[in-house]
Amino acid sequence: MKVAVIGIGLIGGSFARDVKKLHPEVTIVGLDKNQTHLDEAIELQIIDVKGDLDALADADMVYVSIPVNAMVHELPKILDAVGDDTLVMDAGSTKRLICESVAEHPKRRNFMACHPIAGTEFSGPSAALEGLYDGKTMIICEVEKTAFKLQERALAIFQAIGMRIRYMNPEAHDKHIAYVSHLSHISSFMLGKTVIEKEKNERDIFDMAGSGFESTVRLAKSSPDMWTPIFEQNKDNVVETLEEYIQNLTTFKELIQKNDFENVHLEMSNTNKIKQILKGIPLTKK
Repeated sequence: MKVAVIGIGLIGGSFARDVKKLHPEVTIVGLDKNQTHLDEAIELQIIDVKGDLDALADADMVYVSIPVNAMVHELPKILDAVGDDTLVMDAGSTKRLICESVAEHPKRRNFMACHPIAGTEFSGPSAALEGLYDGKTMIICEVEKTAFKLQERALAIFQAIGMRIRYMNPEAHDKHIAYVSHLSHISSFMLGKTVIEKEKNERDIFDMAGSGFESTVRLAKSSPDMWTPIFEQNKDNVVETLEEYIQNLTTFKELIQKNDFENVHLEMSNTNKIKQILKGIPLTKK
């Protein structure tokens, strides 16, 4: 069995670790434009060898985890290079433009559009974690366009590493993920920006930062190289969610200004139901 992983960072590297644990005999071929990442991945035993597009022709499976702007350009080339029986999966956080980029490709049946709802705020090969995907959700889009025998191959891997499966169309995926992922990253980045700007005048502010601040701003450590293209590709949905979020912030501010703390309490109480919604979401393993 030969598996190629394109993009040896947190997501691609973690997938490689899980596959290697399941199938110790597998050969993991790594492709990455960053040669330092490839060298580090070999040293960490995440991949077995470096490769290029020529290495994809006889691969059983190709897992593509690169920024989404690169994905729309590189995915057609990747499909050009693979064999007729190769399964190609992506891990992009947007789906509509990625699916459109290969909609008319002769090997569209070899591709499965995927998005693992898993990750941390860290990046690079050293961030890769065995078990990152365990208990997490894998969203699959346009599954009917993937050859059935290749669907089975993908599902066998996902189930073996402990993932739940959800099916969506690309448009619904991009709309929903703007709320539950993209907005939270923007909120974290902007909270971090606000505090950094305040810290210029109050040097001791970080001494007062507790676990609440740390957990809320954690995502601000995420890679701008990865997230800027995501916001660009999902611009319309992201703007819509931001407008709703800003309106809620404005309303909350106005309640405080009016000394209407009864409704401040009510707003928070109504939002407490999020505890029940989140109860079933597992924490990322450290």
